[in-house]
Amino acid sequence: MIVDQAVYRGARRMPCGDLSTELDGLRAGHEGFIWIGLKDPTDEEFALVNDELQLHPLAVEDAVKGNQRPKIDVYENSMFVVLKTLAYVERTSDVETGEVMIFVGDHFVVTVRRGEANPLSGVRADLEHTPSHLEHGPVSVMYSVMDAIVDGYVSIDAELQDDLDNIERDVFSSDRNVTASEIYLLKREVLETRRAAVPLAEPLRRIVEGDLPSIPAEARPFFRDIADHVLRVVDHVESYDRLLTDVLNAHLAQISVQQNNDMRKISAWVAIAAVPTMIAGIYGMNFDNMPELHLSIRMGGSEFYYGYFVVLLVMAGFCVSLYRAFKRSGWL
Repeated sequence: MIVDQAVYRGARRMPCGDLSTELDGLRAGHEGFIWIGLKDPTDEEFALVNDELQLHPLAVEDAVKGNQRPKIDVYENSMFVVLKTLAYVERTSDVETGEVMIFVGDHFVVTVRRGEANPLSGVRADLEHTPSHLEHGPVSVMYSVMDAIVDGYVSIDAELQDDLDNIERDVFSSDRNVTASEIYLLKREVLETRRAAVPLAEPLRRIVEGDLPSIPAEARPFFRDIADHVLRVVDHVESYDRLLTDVLNAHLAQISVQQNNDMRKISAWVAIAAVPTMIAGIYGMNFDNMPELHLSIRMGGSEFYYGYFVVLLVMAGFCVSLYRAFKRSGWL
């Protein structure tokens, strides 16, 4: 649907009537531009805009399908820009992704937003309160949208850094209350950020180096600032990805060591329990020809058999010796 549309002439916002009439007037006067904002448009809604602006069919196809890789395509009479938007969800520590596509022509700019991440209403309001920027035409809208989205990348970068520090601290703490799934989910969020930022570095390089003639030379320093932010985010997320791989491997190694320690303790207790079990199994049978079972003394005219007590003492002493041996070896 069309979220907002307006004509900007003399750095002032004006109501937009019929697109064809307004565009003819702008081209005749060589001043001003139309800015149309779309949000999750249907094919029919987009076709209405395309019929008036005559956008390139390949760009229209990408805009209708969506889910495109960040890029800048230059056509004969327009540019087509694809950007991934990111939004950090504080409650779940997730990174939500969206998409913004920008058509930039001689006297028009069309922004197509998909998803809820990083709405553009604030960008339009800021531009309308900065007439000096609007005077540069559609390129000023392109710059402002890209700058707002990349600023979102920088904020996501800081949030990911905090989450990574917390997980790293938990993995190497004595409590070890972090799970492998939490590490993997954060790795997925880093990957989402990387997919948004890394492909954008090359188009920005082309703008800064002057490979796109449609970008005025006086605007390139502003895009250079965006490129610097993107490169910094790219460096960070790539280091986060490597570090998370190391943290995950360390976590799995800790689990393996803990399982080995548990198995050693279980084996030691089984060995200790096997001795009394064996002795009890032997002496619990109905044998008569075992002299130690008939050891006795006379006390007060009565005969007292103490053979079983001797067997129990021997068994207890042997178990204690095994326990001490396993304790010294670190098995217990």
